[in-house]
Amino acid sequence: MKPYHIKSITEFHRLRGLPKPEHPLISIIDVTSIQHLPSSEYESMIFDFYSISLKRNCRSKFRYGQQQYDFDEGTMFFIAPGQIFGIEYHADEGEKRTGWMMLIHPDFLWHTALAKTIKKYEFFNYSVHEALFLSEKEETILNNIARNIEQEYHSNIDKFSQDVIIAQLELLLTYSERFYERQFLTRKISNHKILDRLEEILADYFNSDDLISKGLPTVQNISGLLNVSPNYLSSLLKVLTGQSTQHHIHNKLIEKAKEKLSTTELSISEIAYELGFEHSQSFSKFFKTKTNYSPSEFRTSFN
Repeated sequence: MKPYHIKSITEFHRLRGLPKPEHPLISIIDVTSIQHLPSSEYESMIFDFYSISLKRNCRSKFRYGQQQYDFDEGTMFFIAPGQIFGIEYHADEGEKRTGWMMLIHPDFLWHTALAKTIKKYEFFNYSVHEALFLSEKEETILNNIARNIEQEYHSNIDKFSQDVIIAQLELLLTYSERFYERQFLTRKISNHKILDRLEEILADYFNSDDLISKGLPTVQNISGLLNVSPNYLSSLLKVLTGQSTQHHIHNKLIEKAKEKLSTTELSISEIAYELGFEHSQSFSKFFKTKTNYSPSEFRTSFN
């Protein structure tokens, strides 16, 4: 099914049977008032604007790629412009669902610091199964901020309105970042399973005989095998280990290089080739950067 490409907030309101938005560039919608498309059990969409949703008792099934996920708790989803996502509706979808959906067009951020800094909030590029699960206290905090934003654009717009809304939006994103960090730490079982699986994948990768043809692993390769988005994986690892996915890949590569330098008589060029480097100079420079030794210096000091 070809995704619906929704270019404006006004178009979203019209498509969902909602009144025209009070502000064309920002809108907060009660999810109980949103209608899905007639005779549609599944929708695939692309927005040209940011979407932040806080939903409770949402019985729809959300899709990201070929994966499908159910959410019944209070959860938040962050969607950046241009992302494709899908929803499969439950028969009694509207009966218990509560929450809100905030839509922000990039033009609303024009000439503000947030226009640039919003890109640092990596959760806009997480997959739907990497939603933020909220406690009641956290949910209350975010609900209050959303209510403040809504009240501000409901009031008479003046020269301070945009600054007030932007400040509240920044506060909401900062709290969301804090709550995600809490989630990385509190959902230990699932997160440590990801860590264990990461170590297995890297060990298998660097112990394989076809590393020469495969080349060095990328963050995208590894995150795909773990069934998480690259940004989510790096954020998770930074909180739990202090290092990004790239650092973990490099650490495993250096570990394997040291093993070959200390236990084999292969030349530096042969080791570089076996580890997936096209040029031995690139390997030597990489090894020196990470260890402060050249490969030959390490081999000599080890012996």
